[in-house]
Amino acid sequence: MRYDDLAELYDAENEHHAMLQEDVPFFLGQLPRRRHGRQSVLELACGTGRAAIPIAQAGHRVVGIDFDPAMITIAQRKASFVGLTKRELDLRVGDALKLNVRQRFDWVCILFNTFLAFSALEQQDACLETVERHLKPNGRFFMDILQPNVGLLAREKSRDLDPHLFYAPTLGTNVLKTIDVDRDPSRQLEEVTFRYRWHDKNGRAKQRTMKFAMTFLFPRELQLLLERHGLEIESMWGNYDGSALDADSPRMIVRARRAASAR
Repeated sequence: MRYDDLAELYDAENEHHAMLQEDVPFFLGQLPRRRHGRQSVLELACGTGRAAIPIAQAGHRVVGIDFDPAMITIAQRKASFVGLTKRELDLRVGDALKLNVRQRFDWVCILFNTFLAFSALEQQDACLETVERHLKPNGRFFMDILQPNVGLLAREKSRDLDPHLFYAPTLGTNVLKTIDVDRDPSRQLEEVTFRYRWHDKNGRAKQRTMKFAMTFLFPRELQLLLERHGLEIESMWGNYDGSALDADSPRMIVRARRAASAR
């Protein structure tokens, strides 16, 4: 999905998510310590560099890819501000479904539910083919998605979810964001609408919306999908406290390795 002129809101609108303070430290905890040397990491759908920048700052060599040029522009600005060079963090516009950077990595990662935005099975296969293409023989794949909430899936519609007021520097005012979801369980699809409301400097009400489709995956389904792309699950957690996945877990956090037969 593309934010375009809403890209400048992305960091501010997501600051309230506690998990975004936890996912990068957890991921870094999976990587070998510095004495084993730096790791090469490919982050798909890196957005504004929220994860790619601290991973590079931790001493690893990172390539970050995003489909949205506006997001990459922001990420490059932030990386430059903290003094990262292109050798340390290489940020590029690219399509995760067609990508070939002609390099293999120790790790490929995709974070913050982004894999679910590939709502068609063909898109999921294409993304995982990209993962296969870029992993070293002993490489690892790390992903993080929501575990389906069966209670929510039983509702055809949800309105005004996660209401959140945040300050948008580019607009110079507070913005109210809410989320609407329309569900079609038979197709495993959710049509998601982000709604942004604010008042301009003259007091006039403004509104913007962004719509996109998401899918949902269950644990066994995810395992089969990864296995058909030569990826064996090493660990699956239910949250960033390291707890095992169970029926009440909010997330499915996966570390998988390239299967011996796929090397």
